[in-house]
Amino acid sequence: MKIGLLIIDMQAIHLEDLEKKIIDRACEYINYVSDLLRSNDHVVIHVQDIEGLKESNRDLYNSVPEIQIKDKDLILTKENSNAFWKTELEQILLNQSVEFIIISGFAAEHCVLFTYNGAIERGFKPVILQNGILSNKSDVITSTYRDRNLISYPVIEYLINK
Repeated sequence: MKIGLLIIDMQAIHLEDLEKKIIDRACEYINYVSDLLRSNDHVVIHVQDIEGLKESNRDLYNSVPEIQIKDKDLILTKENSNAFWKTELEQILLNQSVEFIIISGFAAEHCVLFTYNGAIERGFKPVILQNGILSNKSDVITSTYRDRNLISYPVIEYLINK
């Protein structure tokens, strides 16, 4: 089974209102899982929201430096909350033979959730990375974990080494 990790909207412009320690913690989990997947020839995709991007604010739309981007990683831009909507994401995942999608990033109640739903609508099997999502509202994280399929990094390690 081929696994894809989506790292959604981990950009300075979106994370500016969050505490650094909260960002660092999520990035630690995201980077660990990214490395684990890369080392086993799975797919890592950085999804970047470019809605509102202008030449004058281009730097704010870069991924935060805490997120590691490697040469083999793919970068996809989007202008809508659902990373599948009006993008090539579905085709990229199909071309890479990805069936199982781990979703991480910002914001749990918007882009993460809408992309999760978009994956289900297209026949993929999505899960949310435990400790790998962010929101400006702490209660949203709890409800996301309660109401969606969730995966922890030890389970990912097990699946890959099986």
